[in-house]
Amino acid sequence: MSDKKPVFQNTLCLLLLLSISANVGLVTCKSTIEPCSNSGSCNALLGYTLYTNLKVSEVASLFQVDPIAILNANAIDISYPDVENHILPSQLFLKIPIACSCVDGIRKSVSTKYKTRPSDTLSSIADSIYSGLVSADQIGEANSVTDPSVLDVGQTLVVPLPCTCFNGTDNALPAIYLSYVVRPVDTLAGIAARYSTTITDLMNVNAMGSTAIKAGDILAVPLPDHGLIVPNGSYAITASHCVQCSCGPGNLKLYCMPSSLAVSCSSMQCRNSNLMLGNTTVQQTSGGCNVTSCSYGGYVNGSIITSLSTSLQPRCPGGQKFPTLIDPPTSVVRDSMFAPSPSPQSDSAGTTPKSSVVPTKAGSLPGLPPAANSPIGSTSHACSLRKSLATFPRALVMLLFVKFLMSMSL
Repeated sequence: MSDKKPVFQNTLCLLLLLSISANVGLVTCKSTIEPCSNSGSCNALLGYTLYTNLKVSEVASLFQVDPIAILNANAIDISYPDVENHILPSQLFLKIPIACSCVDGIRKSVSTKYKTRPSDTLSSIADSIYSGLVSADQIGEANSVTDPSVLDVGQTLVVPLPCTCFNGTDNALPAIYLSYVVRPVDTLAGIAARYSTTITDLMNVNAMGSTAIKAGDILAVPLPDHGLIVPNGSYAITASHCVQCSCGPGNLKLYCMPSSLAVSCSSMQCRNSNLMLGNTTVQQTSGGCNVTSCSYGGYVNGSIITSLSTSLQPRCPGGQKFPTLIDPPTSVVRDSMFAPSPSPQSDSAGTTPKSSVVPTKAGSLPGLPPAANSPIGSTSHACSLRKSLATFPRALVMLLFVKFLMSMSL
């Protein structure tokens, strides 16, 4: 009988270890996914944190996008000398414009390709180079990698990246969606404040049952947008780099003018007028203010379309306000527009500051049905398997239970 006790005890200990390791391994991050059924695509943004010092052109190459588009999305001055070769600092946060497609029934971007280098692993590519926007498992699945420990140097991998469209609207207003990787310092209230939205809206869009988030989660964050896909507070280049358009900061009115990159462009003068693209004249009258503007109408077959409009307004408008342009960053400053969103400050009593009403369940306010026209996604496990102490209390209970069984068997 005494020979069987150690076997019994060892078996229990083995089961305990297996249970603990299984529970730790299953703790994953979540990502918002949008089901789709058509082949259409939309413009979206990725929230990307540089893993090392990189030139603007190197960041663009990493995602196969136009470097000028990256600069404009982040309101960085494109007229800065040799701006595409400017070195951006490690840990800088950037918004990366991408095309969001419908692949295998869900929204994702599959236009990014990565060529492997010595010492690369699927985990290092996912967690470091692409800053947690994708998991090692997702890269492996997208490329039918059978042995993730063996990667050939120079091998080209498809990197599936998260994105959402939600018909380009948020609560019936134009919007473009940013895929944002939650950082350890983040709170939902802090993210909402940083991107001028509400906790309720973030919970609705991401199908969240509570405000709890953890590092590595990927949230879809709606940003106010104009039809040309110019997120509020930023710029966009169009018409073969001839026209630069801005949105905000005070309103969602699109304003376009000749780009500083314009070299060989078609005429930007409005017909039957001396006004050029972006020009406005005002004339005060007894009945109000006559406003005449030369606006951007599109780009067709290499020609820039302009349109002349005249309106009578109650008062003459002030000068056009532009989003603030910055020089290419050379360092990362905490609590700047490039830093992770800070946790909300507490008052002297230590209470949480007032914020948006937190719904009792995803998609609703207390006592009210879900908001009409509010996009609602779903969540899936998206990031690499990571160890967590979240299972420690459960493991402790199991350990005590095992000890109890062992004492009963004596």
